[in-house]
Amino acid sequence: MHAFALSLIAYQVLILLYFLFLNGTYTAISAYAFVFIKRSARATPDQDQLDDLVTLSNLRPVSVIVPAYNEGLNIVATVRNLARLRYPEYEVLVVNDGSSDDTLEALRQAFELVPVDRPPKRLLSTEPVRQVLRSLKLPHVWVVDKDNGGKADALNAGLLYSSYPLFCAVDADSLLEDDALLRMAHQFLLDRSLVAAGGAVRAINGCVVEDARITEVRAPRGVLANIQVAEYLRGFMAGRTAFAALDSLLIISGAFGVFRKDLVLAIGGFRKTVGEDMDLVLRLHRHCVEHELPYRVRYVPEPVCWTQVPDDLGSLLRQRNRWQRGLVDCIWHNRAMLFNPRFGKAGMLGMPYFLLVELLGPLIEFLGYFGFVVFLLFEMVNPLYAELFFLVSIVWGMWLNASAVMLDNFALHRYGRIRDSYRIALLSSLEYFGYRQLVTVERLIGTFQVWRGHWGSPARRSFQEREHEHEQGHEQRHEQLRQIPRHEATR
Repeated sequence: MHAFALSLIAYQVLILLYFLFLNGTYTAISAYAFVFIKRSARATPDQDQLDDLVTLSNLRPVSVIVPAYNEGLNIVATVRNLARLRYPEYEVLVVNDGSSDDTLEALRQAFELVPVDRPPKRLLSTEPVRQVLRSLKLPHVWVVDKDNGGKADALNAGLLYSSYPLFCAVDADSLLEDDALLRMAHQFLLDRSLVAAGGAVRAINGCVVEDARITEVRAPRGVLANIQVAEYLRGFMAGRTAFAALDSLLIISGAFGVFRKDLVLAIGGFRKTVGEDMDLVLRLHRHCVEHELPYRVRYVPEPVCWTQVPDDLGSLLRQRNRWQRGLVDCIWHNRAMLFNPRFGKAGMLGMPYFLLVELLGPLIEFLGYFGFVVFLLFEMVNPLYAELFFLVSIVWGMWLNASAVMLDNFALHRYGRIRDSYRIALLSSLEYFGYRQLVTVERLIGTFQVWRGHWGSPARRSFQEREHEHEQGHEQRHEQLRQIPRHEATR
């Protein structure tokens, strides 16, 4: 009995220490990121400097590759958005990966596509390409129609048909800010050792979208989306900023990243895995180190890609399951980097973080929550431990969400209305009351389902639907104002 009591105490202490380590790490990263972002913001080109950049002839041209599978709802708006980016020379290649919906037909009608002869560079093997089409309306817009092979295969097909030395990978349900590509490619002009750069990815949910542009940044309505906004801010604003500054950035979001094409082709393009974005960056690290090439991987917080986050719990859990499977596969495939000083901070800092915090985290968190509930039911919880567990795992986590939102508000001022920042901070604090536990369980399940390889397609909402929602909101507000007596409305 004495041994059992000691093991119980040891279990509780270890779980508590893990949560201390986890949230302590997040806090240190957030503090470091805040200082770095403020410094970076002062060095960011202003509007006049960006106007000058557009005329520069030494900016390298870029191929924007958009893999699309059953994206008929939004693909036309996405391409229209990409077709008007401020950049001197670029092309847009949409890769239709064997869609079973109207993706190809929607593109054909919107952009007057016609078949053309454009031979690929035979450097990678992909599923068969049926045809290549070009827009009569917008000559820099191309469509590669191919058999289904998954996202990595679609990106590789885009690489084979791309013309330029840099390529930008963009998700088909995303919108870029007009100067996003300019800000990203500018980094390759400043630093010739740069091999990959990732931009900020933010949730479009709640924002006002008009004519495939974000005209007003707002907080979402639902709790689920607000929690994800805080997660994205915590992950991108804090996590990726800090790891990039420490030369240990291991992932660039598949939604928005720019890469040197020659090096990506040298490592065999994208590997077929559900975590193709992280895998590509890890393999670039390995290739450059093994071939003694000077290199850097950067995160740039100013250029923004707006993407949809899941509005329903089912889509969210499927997404997190997929992310976890991709993480496990990527770490296993690139395990030679783990704790290997040859790979510098990427091997000694970045890889251990992803192993201990991201990969093993769901298991340890689950054991912590599950153990706490079991001990509580059997009245075996030490009162001091219960208080500390609540403070460290719940209250501290809520504070981290609020601090990420405030960091964004103070550093980059994306939300024009302060009440939107407060709304996100308030609603995201509910993450630790059910949401995080559900996601933890789903990630734990995903850890043991790594063999499932499909990239799937989550539930989408069209940008037009969001525009209609915004118009309805205006009409409702106007109707409410009409119902208010004139002497009250003018107070």
